[in-house]
Amino acid sequence: MRATTRLALLGTSVALVVTAVGATSAQADDGGSGDITIDKVVVNGGKPVVVGTTNVVSAKVSVTATDDSGIAETTYISAFGPSPNYAQIWYDDGDITCVKVSATTSTCSGTLTFDPQGSTGFVNNAAAATWDLRTLVSANDLDYIHRDAATTFKVQRASKLTVNASPEPVRKGKTITVTGKLSRANWEDNQYHGYANQPVKLQFRKKGSSTYTTVKTIKTNSTGNLKTTVTAATDGYFRYAFAGTSTTPAVNAAGDFVDVQ
Repeated sequence: MRATTRLALLGTSVALVVTAVGATSAQADDGGSGDITIDKVVVNGGKPVVVGTTNVVSAKVSVTATDDSGIAETTYISAFGPSPNYAQIWYDDGDITCVKVSATTSTCSGTLTFDPQGSTGFVNNAAAATWDLRTLVSANDLDYIHRDAATTFKVQRASKLTVNASPEPVRKGKTITVTGKLSRANWEDNQYHGYANQPVKLQFRKKGSSTYTTVKTIKTNSTGNLKTTVTAATDGYFRYAFAGTSTTPAVNAAGDFVDVQ
């Protein structure tokens, strides 16, 4: 029996640590036999898998397939990122369950886990990338299909954003200084570090309103810090807003209220 894999996003200088056995020969390339089809594959509800520095993150995967004889099982569900990043679960370990949608179609589901610390505590930041989702599905009449990239999904480094507007309170017409910091998870030392040279919007929400409007866009410095000034006009909340990148999700700071007198 194969144990459930807990993903170890390991650095290139460290061996990959997984409890599952290596990929089967059926995973070597796309192929199959008969008229079985994979109709739909969904990873994490269609959203990127965002991983911080401490907590293990779970991502549900569902594979919907059809064959005229009905679906017997989804043998494995595997996720492959930039080498050596890898995770896999197996039907015969009870980690994948199949539910009939009809006499010919079933949806098989399982959960992949992403551990930012792994068993060694080292993680490769290159794992923030587009991953391939591989799978092998078998039918009751022994038809089968395997795909090396049944779908793709992103793994991203969790982000944080802070804001501080001062002085508080402030007289109308005076200068408000708004500082903050954009940081993201570093899987190589399990800390958050500043995200340099990134555009971030300074936004303002007037007291009593529910809508933020953009005041200006500035860039983080070499350590991820933000600093700009505005003129005090009315009571309200300032925040920074980051739109995200392919490797790092969007994030908004909580609004900081300024009392203008």
